[in-house]
Amino acid sequence: MTAASKARDKGMVVTYSERPDRSEHEHGTHVALASRLADLLGMEFAGPHDPGRACGRRIYFVPADTIVGRDKAARLGIRGESDLFGGVVGQAYMATKSITHPLPERAARMPRGWSAAFARQVRDAVLAGLSAFSPEDARAAGRRLLRRGAVRIKPAGACAGRGQSVARDEAELDRALAGIDAAELARLGLVLEEHLEDVETYSVGQVRVGDLVASYFGTQRLTADAQGAMVYGGSRLAVFRGGFDALPARGLDEPVRRAIACARAYDAAAMRCFPGLLASRRNYDVARGRDAQGRLRVGVLEQSWRPGGASSAEILALEAFQADPALPAVRTASVEVYGEGGTPPPGAVPIFRGTDRKAGPMTKYAMVESDGNEQ
Repeated sequence: MTAASKARDKGMVVTYSERPDRSEHEHGTHVALASRLADLLGMEFAGPHDPGRACGRRIYFVPADTIVGRDKAARLGIRGESDLFGGVVGQAYMATKSITHPLPERAARMPRGWSAAFARQVRDAVLAGLSAFSPEDARAAGRRLLRRGAVRIKPAGACAGRGQSVARDEAELDRALAGIDAAELARLGLVLEEHLEDVETYSVGQVRVGDLVASYFGTQRLTADAQGAMVYGGSRLAVFRGGFDALPARGLDEPVRRAIACARAYDAAAMRCFPGLLASRRNYDVARGRDAQGRLRVGVLEQSWRPGGASSAEILALEAFQADPALPAVRTASVEVYGEGGTPPPGAVPIFRGTDRKAGPMTKYAMVESDGNEQ
């Protein structure tokens, strides 16, 4: 039997998206990740999900976004973490940063399935902030937080740092809130959070694919997009074979230890407070910076239970662990470059290179930087 025949017998990996308006770089990245996951699992890559092609074969999903609705997941055949690279939540807002903070007192709108317990349990692992699902709640939350200093306003559906603004007084707050889409606010929510200066953002996460489990910590970098805005530009990860307990307990700088502790607390609380949550890919963005009083603050900004910017680096780490069962750790990186001239260095794995109708010329690649568990 050929390798291709064996892959077909073991099942197929498919992409899954409900967003027909995805840009070229999003689509290309999605396909590249799914193709590498198929090789990792020894399965056939079958392209976009087509229910008519299943024919009783096992299907492994690589969704573009967190899947919303456990009934929907069940209809697709997703019953556990072994069936997808990503996650499943009960309501759309649960896949966003809105869950990170509590609602204002006497909130005018509380979404279905809201967990006040989660916000309480992660209070010491996040920054000071509030979430809102109505204009009046957003205004009340912003005015309350302005007493501490500047407020960062973050639409819950935005990613890569886009769409955010900072208000330093009530007039700026009102102008920022006037531009928020009411329907999107009601569906996904809005986060209002203390604004930090001199920010460094850490990534802490875990991935499970087949029999492989890996956990990591690392840092993110910013880069200028085609409009000059500073957006996500990639991650450098130290990846360890195994669960979160495999992350080193010693030899790390205090900020890294704190970031890991915050992410683990957030992850554990999510598993307790959101029944039916599935997440084979878990990534937590953790910020470290100084507040309006100059105090050092560390806290989780948001979760990602779907393929994300660091996923190419995560998958390269899993490939290294599969190739060498004795390898305990590896350093990998994902890079995103806007504009011309983003040529991947020798040995890098291309993820996307082309002209995106929204982002313009863009290059994405990933690479293994070193083997071993040196810090």
